[in-house]
Amino acid sequence: MTQPPGNSDPTGTLRILHLSDPHLTEGGFDEDGVDAARALDILMETLDDVEDVDLVLTTGDIADDGSVGGCRRARDVIGAFARQRDVPHVYTTGNHDRRASFVEVFGSGHLAADGTDVAAARGPADTCTAVSHVRGLRVVTVDSLVPGCGHGHLGEEQLSWLREVLATPAPRGTIVALHHPPVAVARHPLSGLLLRNPGAFSHALAGSDVRAVLCGHLHHEMSATIGTVPVHVAPGIVTRIDLAAPVGYVKGVLGPRAAVVELGAERAPVTYTVTARDPRAGEEVYLVALAAS
Repeated sequence: MTQPPGNSDPTGTLRILHLSDPHLTEGGFDEDGVDAARALDILMETLDDVEDVDLVLTTGDIADDGSVGGCRRARDVIGAFARQRDVPHVYTTGNHDRRASFVEVFGSGHLAADGTDVAAARGPADTCTAVSHVRGLRVVTVDSLVPGCGHGHLGEEQLSWLREVLATPAPRGTIVALHHPPVAVARHPLSGLLLRNPGAFSHALAGSDVRAVLCGHLHHEMSATIGTVPVHVAPGIVTRIDLAAPVGYVKGVLGPRAAVVELGAERAPVTYTVTARDPRAGEEVYLVALAAS
């Protein structure tokens, strides 16, 4: 199916295709034995029918093994979709990623449809933090990766940079993207692996033009707020966590999904989920007992 370029209306609703957690590797399979390459391919085939996309955003855990090869596979597949639509594609790090591999493949993480790096500014040198603009919308990526750990953290230097960027409003506001959700989710299998300093992050956003915070990591969709700012968590690509698992267990199943985030004249975003046409959706990948707290 041949798709037209991104939304041609310069003032109307902005549509962001929000992807997260492809967990690609050099060999194609993630650490749980899931064919991550297949998962991304069938999702992008389904998404070929989604129209009027202005930006493709991928919020981390791009390479399950932290490899350059995993990052390149993501850039090849997601980049081809963005190039077909003539829209930019933007990436953040996740806890499985390695900064050196990320920078080698994605540079700042803010790429034009043709792969050119279009970051207007970059954050502290030891982070993958940057900003670019799409039709008047400011897109900021922050780097919550803590090497060797599952949880996330934003250092003061990075938060100071973010406050400086947000000090001047953008024509159509700002979205901030990162991997780890800056919220508390009680009774959740990943409750100990979220952003560790959400209060400091919230302070950096306070009084700014941020319209939404977009993140991943949880492998299922979720909505919340940080201060007064909406937070949306994209579902996972490689697997999704089934929250109907037995008490005391975390269950992963197949079924790639993505989110579409629409930003209209109203401040609050509208989001919905797109599910890949996968005949294996719902197939169990793992059922693991949670450690006693």
